[in-house]
This record gives sequence, structure tokens and C-alpha cells, in this order.
Amino acid sequence: MKSRLIFVHALSPLHAGTGQGVGVIDLPIAREKATGLPYLPGSSLKGVLRDACDDRKMRTAVFGPDPDSNVQHAGSAAFSDLRLLLLPVRSVVGTFAWVTSPYVLLRFIRDIDSVEVSRPPLEVPDPVIDRCFVSDDNSAIAENNKVLLEDLNLSTEAGGCAREWAEWIGRQIFPDEPAWRRMLVQRLCIVSNDILAFFLDTATEVFSRTRLKEDTKTVTRGGLWYEEALPAETVLSGIVVASPVEATSNQVFATLDHLVCKPLQLGGKAGVGRGLCRVMFVGGTQQ
Repeated sequence: MKSRLIFVHALSPLHAGTGQGVGVIDLPIAREKATGLPYLPGSSLKGVLRDACDDRKMRTAVFGPDPDSNVQHAGSAAFSDLRLLLLPVRSVVGTFAWVTSPYVLLRFIRDIDSVEVSRPPLEVPDPVIDRCFVSDDNSAIAENNKVLLEDLNLSTEAGGCAREWAEWIGRQIFPDEPAWRRMLVQRLCIVSNDILAFFLDTATEVFSRTRLKEDTKTVTRGGLWYEEALPAETVLSGIVVASPVEATSNQVFATLDHLVCKPLQLGGKAGVGRGLCRVMFVGGTQQ
């Protein structure tokens, strides 16, 4: 079996929902029960890729037979859930920051360990609650050794491998876009796990939606609801494993690479522009 990293970069707000909510938000995004971290189910990505595959033989070999088929075998590609890696958060200086935390990076390293890819920085910084790590003193989001993210004022520290992490992640998700790699280096911010938990409650997008009566153009009874989405520029990560069931690893990854040459629509609310994403498979060769 061979594995590759998956990166999903949201180009528009991404709604991977749970179908219903119990709080103020009627349609919240999916979150892990224990950690509260947002995720995109691997089955969601697999289904979109399957629908995009025009080669019927390869679609069956890579993703498994159709439900009404008499053929009985598993697909050759298995997808993990796509978990949060970088969350864009409003910044008074520099417009926005890409925020992550020690726990998120440590989990990300576990995925990297199963993939043939260059090693990331060995150190995972662990800032105290009122501080954060940025790439260097010329960070685009820092001013007078401070960053102001949402309502939080944090003191900055250059170092802690923040620059090394930004450069490594940038090489994976923006391999042919040096301007975007520089932007990631300038905007990466590593905060404590507790601060990230705060941003997960305050930095997602919440939209109000209404359903109107056709004749009067007024809101129908029960026609007002609220939807949550991950903001544009969010980055999620996971792994895909290729098993030689009906296709070789090379065939699996060649098929997947072809299917993600253009942006895909993931999650719900496609009719209102949600979920347009870049998807990248990384690994197998030295990066």
C-alpha cells in the first residue's frame, strides 16, 4: 500500500454540514466531538471524485463498483477525513492570518509519517496563551510586536520554526505559485490550542438565508435559517491510501491527479457558490 497527503484549499466558503443543529445555527459545519475541530468527511471527497471520473472501468477499480452492480469488491483508494490545518482569521494588520496550533501540527505530523514526502520541521512550537509565533520580524500581520486577531491582542515571537513550517506547507500546497508561498510565510501565525479553540467559535462564517413567497416576496413561515461555513482560504489535510485491489498504486494516483487538475465543488450549498476548492495529492516523490 502507498499513501499520499491530501490538501484541500477552499476558494469559497466551505459548508460540510451535519444536516441539523441544536443551537442558534440551524446548519452548522461538521466538527469532531472531542476536539471541536472542523472536518470534511472523506466520503464527501471520494464521492465528488467518483462522479468526476468518466472512465467507467477505472472508476470501478479506484472507487469501487456502483451500488446496483453485481460486482463485489472494494475500491483501491481509501480516503481519511480532511481535518483543519490552517484557519484564516481576520487581522487588523495584513487583512488576515493563517492560524494553526501545536495540536493541529502534531496530528499533521502523524499523517506525514505514513507518506513518502520530505520531512517537515522537527520542532512544533508551543506558545503560551497570550503569545503567538510568526515567521519573522517582517511578518505582514504584526505591528510593534503585536498581532490583533478578531478581538484578541497577542504578543509575537519570531522563530519557533514558524517560518520553516510556513515554507514547508507552502511548497506542498502552492508548488508553482511563489507569490502565494511568500504570502503564507508572511501570514502564518501559530497560537496556543486554547486560542485556536476560541477562533473556531468566532472565526467561521455564519450566513442568514431566507425563503420567499413567490407572490408577495415576503419570508415564508419558518423560512429564515442560519448556515455556518469555513471561510475562503481555509486549508484542510488528510491522507489517501492506495491498495492493489483492482488497480495498481500508480493507476490510482494517476487517476486522482487527473481528476483534480481543476477546482472541485465540495460540501453542500453548491447553488449559492459554496465549496469551490483546490484539491492536491502530495507525496510518493521527494518534495
